[in-house]
Amino acid sequence: MKRIVAVVLGGGRGTRLLPLTKFRSKPAVPLAGKYRLIDIPLSNCINSGITRMYVLTQFNSVSLHRHIRRTYNFDAFSGGFVEILAAQQTNEKDLWYQGTADAVRQHLRYLQQPGIDHVLILSGDQLYNMNYDDMLETHKKSGADATIAALPVDRQLAASFGIMRLDDNGRVLGFLEKPKTEDELKLVRTDPAWIDSRGIPSKGRDLLASMGIYIFNRDVLVDVLEKTDYADFGKEIFPASIRTRKVGVHLFDGYWEDIGTIQSFYECNLRLAQPDSPFNFLSGDSPIYTRSRSLAPSRVDGATITHSLIADGCHIEAGAVIENSVIGLRCRIGRNVVIRNSVVMGHDFFQEPDEIAADRKAGRPPMGIGDGTVIERAIVDKNCRIGRNVRIVNDREMRERADDGIAAICDGITVCVKDAVMPDGWKLM
Repeated sequence: MKRIVAVVLGGGRGTRLLPLTKFRSKPAVPLAGKYRLIDIPLSNCINSGITRMYVLTQFNSVSLHRHIRRTYNFDAFSGGFVEILAAQQTNEKDLWYQGTADAVRQHLRYLQQPGIDHVLILSGDQLYNMNYDDMLETHKKSGADATIAALPVDRQLAASFGIMRLDDNGRVLGFLEKPKTEDELKLVRTDPAWIDSRGIPSKGRDLLASMGIYIFNRDVLVDVLEKTDYADFGKEIFPASIRTRKVGVHLFDGYWEDIGTIQSFYECNLRLAQPDSPFNFLSGDSPIYTRSRSLAPSRVDGATITHSLIADGCHIEAGAVIENSVIGLRCRIGRNVVIRNSVVMGHDFFQEPDEIAADRKAGRPPMGIGDGTVIERAIVDKNCRIGRNVRIVNDREMRERADDGIAAICDGITVCVKDAVMPDGWKLM
């Protein structure tokens, strides 16, 4: 694992996650109260023994850079690093990244250094726990030029993925993006018995979906990127490699979620708060790392909390009811507040008592959630100031609502934008 380098792609605009990506890049979006999406691939790398990582960034990347700088520091003798490669003008090129493959192409010189045999390409917006050492072993045993991680799925899910067609030896022969018809599905069907023979119960699943996780022989990747102008891995590099190179698969059957939309982000966070959560943050063997903040324990004074995650540094007052929700760092939740089926991201800093008093004197809600407020089926971004008796409930059951600087509605889910101010008595209209 010392001769493999990981490249985490984190440069996209993240438009499907707006307004959460209004002021931050997609990998910097908070997750499960105290983490960020970027922590998942970087933690998987560390747990797999990979300590050389590059993160490629482009849009709204200040908070992502800050988080990585404060979190991932290796000792001087390990040779490990997490380095940020931002889009930049050079004497050879003055364009933004044109796609995932172009982003790697613009930084090839870092991958051509001595001591690198393989390159692992990862996404910065997926939630899963994988040992990449197993994938590298599969790659080496097959003698492939490139290997892609594949997830067995049933036909109902096929229209959301790129599906691969294999031969009996596991070599990828074809690739079909989001097949829908029965004829298309037949073209890319994999015999369930073949999946079973690889140690993964097929359970009736006969399709293999691309997870967007690749291992390339370093020289193969360099050759492909230098001899083509393909901009995207999933749509161009991978299909082209199937035709000209030996491409294999590594089967994976754990929990995996692509957090690319408001709905998937919302549903994923709420699942993490359940007793039977499909993703385990408590593993001693594969911990998820993040920034250590040295916050005080959360204090709860007579509230009722069920099926919820509560991060550090919170103060939850008497009479509050919190159900099926995620409460992020430093949240101050007032008396008789009701929060149901919601994600509250918390705050970046504490307010001192004199600051709170000054806000109230000026008629401005302090940071936190005021007494008597009701929040249901919502995402409350960081540093929001929510007054007393505010009602953040989509009573009109709107599917969409434009961002007005305070709140938006996406797929029926209310999203309170970062730094929003909602005065006493405010209601979602």
